[in-house]
Amino acid sequence: MKKILITSALPYANGPLHIGHIAGAYLPADIYTRYQKLRGRNAIHICGTDEHGVAITIRADKEGKSPREIVDFYHERIKEDFRLMRIEFDNFSRTSLPIHHETAKKFFLKLYENGYINRKEVEQYYCPKCKRFLPDRYVEGTCPHCGYDRARGDQCDNCGRWLEPKELINPRCAICGTTPVLKKSFHYYLALSKLAPSLEKWLNSKKDYWKPEVIGLALSWVREGLKDRAITRDLEWGVPVPLKEAQGKVLYVWFDAPIGYISSTKEWAIKKGDPDLWKEWWLDKENTRLIHFIGKDNIVFHAIVWPSMLIGHGDYVLPDNVPANYYLNLEGSKISTSRNWAIWIKDLASLYPADYIRFGLTYFMPETKDSDFTFADFRERVNNELVNNFGNFINRTLSFIAKYLNGRVGPLVEKGSDEDAEILSMIEKAPYELGELIDNFNFRKGIIYLMNLSDRGNRYFDRMAPWKTRKTDLNRTRRTLSICYALIRTLSVLIEPYLPDSALDIRKMIRSDVRDWESAGSWSIPDEVEIDKPRVLYKKVEEEKIEIGEKEEKKVEEKTEFIKFDDFKKLKIRIGKIVSAEKVEDADRLLKLLVDIGEKKITLLAGIAQYYSPDELIGKEVPVLVNLEHRKIRGVVSEGMMLAADEDGRPILLHPEREVKPGSEVR
Repeated sequence: MKKILITSALPYANGPLHIGHIAGAYLPADIYTRYQKLRGRNAIHICGTDEHGVAITIRADKEGKSPREIVDFYHERIKEDFRLMRIEFDNFSRTSLPIHHETAKKFFLKLYENGYINRKEVEQYYCPKCKRFLPDRYVEGTCPHCGYDRARGDQCDNCGRWLEPKELINPRCAICGTTPVLKKSFHYYLALSKLAPSLEKWLNSKKDYWKPEVIGLALSWVREGLKDRAITRDLEWGVPVPLKEAQGKVLYVWFDAPIGYISSTKEWAIKKGDPDLWKEWWLDKENTRLIHFIGKDNIVFHAIVWPSMLIGHGDYVLPDNVPANYYLNLEGSKISTSRNWAIWIKDLASLYPADYIRFGLTYFMPETKDSDFTFADFRERVNNELVNNFGNFINRTLSFIAKYLNGRVGPLVEKGSDEDAEILSMIEKAPYELGELIDNFNFRKGIIYLMNLSDRGNRYFDRMAPWKTRKTDLNRTRRTLSICYALIRTLSVLIEPYLPDSALDIRKMIRSDVRDWESAGSWSIPDEVEIDKPRVLYKKVEEEKIEIGEKEEKKVEEKTEFIKFDDFKKLKIRIGKIVSAEKVEDADRLLKLLVDIGEKKITLLAGIAQYYSPDELIGKEVPVLVNLEHRKIRGVVSEGMMLAADEDGRPILLHPEREVKPGSEVR
């Protein structure tokens, strides 16, 4: 069986995590790892904090602290952010550890001995005010490719191109803003120009199954011509270059950081009690799949620089896939930590449970293009899908079992009627269909698939109407609820990679010990089973909000806004009688209603299809707002609004206590 070595980009230990970090690299890796383990596959998730480089020293300089103080603090803060998001690692290490320094030095020397590292005399920017040579990230300026005015000397965060400091237009010192001057120095370079042919051949072997945007970018850079890349810096903080002539120089952070994947795996092996175990993962090229989860800004390093380093070294496994995500924007603008335009994980987790956030971020996951997180969309997704759909299906099923079947369902051994067989066949296929999506890194499609499963369960529940059959055919009720129970048992396994807390809560309520992926496709209940007392899984997300830019949370107080009586008189509410009802094509939740309001019949669209079937609505009398501005939805003009009560997100239709003539005024 192949081993699956999963890594997430090492987060810089110079600040906390925000939603862009989680949606970009860490949540997809966690979903993927949890899924692989549920499949019984041999998978580990490796990560750690990146604790070298100028991002650390810049922060230390600005705060008047030592780099060690910075990385010690943020290593713990980042670990806590991951804990809050239920993101798990088999090992979470640090690049400041001796085991990493030793590994990085040996890696450098092997490349050096193999002829892939060259010493070059260079002109380097020097800040006359700070009185020191400036590593590339200490130089800022305008990108020569896209015009972005806050590009760094190593890379432009806007267009993703890697840069050299001398390419920047209007360069300035990142610390004091002074225009630097050029002075002579020397550094060591990775011979990318020599490695390019082997790299291009390797990249071409990935064209059929890497994300098009990742392979396209990588190949375009190679075809433009790769230049040798400096891999050392003039700094005191970092992995010292292991050559006598290189005193005062350290390995460039983007040389030593990916080596952290290897050193973290070594640390994992030591903790497992087998110090050589790491070799089975990094040196077994035939039986290891290495998968790097990263954001778009790291494509150049994980698809160009790091594979070149591995090719030049010669001993290690090369990446099987680099499923990079795009950027998650925030309320229409790019996330910017410098402007504090971000939602920090600690702040968001103080408002919402981890599964709410994981659910929402999966829906907004920027898998093939940049996406946008807004609080309004987050609330809508959580309330409509997680609460009203998924949570409602589980709650209504288990509540019916507890109330009308004394908490017992089953046995279930035959598929039965066509409607029953449809749901049971869906259960059988679900692990394989969802598994194919996750195996191909389609995490957003996966969560939508799961919500569609629970939606199908809700519709089946409505069609079989156990609230009716319990009075006339208790065996039919028992069978209906047994089938719904079987679907819930399946969902309790399939939802775990996405919503681990929910999966555990559901399994406790249904008293199920089924956890492996393959068994999730079984619907059979050979004997009667008993459930635990049902509990509501989710509550509606209210108008709570984090004040972006102020880095503090703030609950928006609900204020009653009074209207004048003359304003109320403008509302024309009439009793209407539903004449006909039908589903709207390609809209699972919409019903098209024809309603008699006395002087005429009007068309209404109502998002209640998952709670009411068309047949049970015909003939019902309901209050209707008839002078509402008309809206066209899915090609149908809605001429008013049917009024209903909101009970924990579920619409409850209102009816007069006795029959009333259509068109009667409601006052």
